[in-house]
Amino acid sequence: MKIYFMGICGTAMGNAALLAKSSGHDIIGADQGIYPPMSNVLAQAGITIHEGYDADRLVQIAPDLVVIGNAMSRGNPEVEWLLETRQFRFTSLPALLAETCLAGRKNIVVAGTHGKTTTTSLAAFILRENNIDPGFLIGGVPFDPPVGQHLGDLSDPFVIEGDEYDSAFFDKRSKFIHYAPHIAILNNLEFDHADIFRDLADIQRSFRHLTRIVPRNGFILLNGDDPNLSEFADCAWTQVIMVGTEPTNDLQIVDFDESPDGVSFTLKWRSEIWGQVNWTAPGLFNARNAAMAALAAGLSIDPDNPTRLSLAPFSRFRGVKRRQEIKLDQDGLTVFEDFGHHPSALAATLTSLRARYPSSELTAIFEPRSNTARTRIHQAGFIEAFALADRVYLGAISRTDHPSPGERLDIPEIIQTLGSQNVPAATAESNLELLETLLASHPASPNHQVMVFFTNGSFDGIIEKFVAVSTR
Repeated sequence: MKIYFMGICGTAMGNAALLAKSSGHDIIGADQGIYPPMSNVLAQAGITIHEGYDADRLVQIAPDLVVIGNAMSRGNPEVEWLLETRQFRFTSLPALLAETCLAGRKNIVVAGTHGKTTTTSLAAFILRENNIDPGFLIGGVPFDPPVGQHLGDLSDPFVIEGDEYDSAFFDKRSKFIHYAPHIAILNNLEFDHADIFRDLADIQRSFRHLTRIVPRNGFILLNGDDPNLSEFADCAWTQVIMVGTEPTNDLQIVDFDESPDGVSFTLKWRSEIWGQVNWTAPGLFNARNAAMAALAAGLSIDPDNPTRLSLAPFSRFRGVKRRQEIKLDQDGLTVFEDFGHHPSALAATLTSLRARYPSSELTAIFEPRSNTARTRIHQAGFIEAFALADRVYLGAISRTDHPSPGERLDIPEIIQTLGSQNVPAATAESNLELLETLLASHPASPNHQVMVFFTNGSFDGIIEKFVAVSTR
C-alpha cells in the first residue's frame, strides 16, 4: 500500500512512517521547513520527502491512504483538495497506529506532561535488554534503543508515547485515546497546550478518559507525589500502582544522589529492595522515568512479580537526542541542548546541572516557541526557573502574530525581575542577533561554563553555529 504522510518530519510522524515502511508499505511524505534529525533518518531509510504542500503533486502521487498530521489544518491546499474531492482515503496518525500496530497487543502507553519520550525509550530499552522483543514508537530520536520505532514480536508488548495533544483537525480527542492501553503510565500532569486545553481541569478530563479504557486486568502506574494526579487513585475498575519518592508509594525511589561522579538511586517494591541504579541520566525526574519504565516492563513480563526484570542494563542507557544532550564538552565549556519548554522542566534540568557542575557558571538560553510558552500563562514560573541560573538569554518569541501583545510572554518583565534578583538577563530582536550577543558575551573564561539551550524547535540553527564557533 502506498501511504502519504502529511507533516512527515515531526518525530512521531516520522517514526510512524518508518514503522509503516518496515511493515512493507511504500512511504512518501511532505512537510514545511524540513529539518533534522528526523529528515536525515527518513532520507537514510529511502523515504522521499517533498517540501511544502501541493494538491496537483498529490494527485500525481496517487496514494492509497493519506495520513494527516495534527499540525495540518483547514486552509492547507492538500487538506482542502482531499475534503472537496474525497478521491483518496485519509486518516489520523493515532487511528493508523491503532489499526496497524496496536490491535491485539498488550500496549504500554506512556502519558504525562513531561518525560514521555525518555520513559518510552527506557521501557523499550529495558525490555530488549531483558530478552523481550517489544514493538515501540518513540516521539524522538533515541540513542537507546538504536532506532525510534520497531514492530517487534506480536506476542510481546508495544510501548508507545501517549501524547495528550489532539489527533487531527477532524478528531479533537487526545491521541492516547486511540492506543488501547493495557498499562497506562501517568508520570506527571501540569497545564500545557494552551491552544487545545482551557485549563488544568480540561487536561485532567482527557487523562480521565485514558484511564477509563484500561482493562480490569491491566494497570495504571501513577505518580504518587503529584497532587494534580491524586484524583486518579480511585480508578476502581482496574489496578492502580503508585510510584514516587514518598514511603506511601508501592514503588519507591530512595537514596537518590547526584554529583559530578554521576547519579545513583534505589528502587523498593512494596518495602523490598528491587535493585540499585547507577547511571549518567541527570536529575530526579529521570530516576522517576526509570522507575515508571521498569515497573511497566516488569508487569508486562510477570504481573505477579515485576522484580524479575533486571535493572542492571539501565547503567548502559545513553538517552535521547535533544534531552539534556551534550553538544560540546571541552576545557572551560560544556554546552547542552534540551527539549524543555515548560517552566518545571527547565527548573528540573537547571537543578540537575547545578548538582553535576557545582563550581561552574550556569547559563540558560531559551526560545519561547511552544503555543503555551509564547503566552503569559507561565510568566511567574519561567522567572522562578530562570532564577536558578547565573545568566539568562531569551530568544525571540516565535510567530508573533499570535497571541496578542497583552497575552504574550512579557520578556522585558522577566529580564527586569531577574535583574532585581542579581541574575543578568538579555534578549535580542532575532535569534541570529542573540547568537551574536552570546558569542560576544562568552569569551574564554577562567571558570568552567555550562550553557544549556532550551527549545522544542530548531532555534534557527544557532545552537550548531554557537558550537561550531566555540570549538577549539
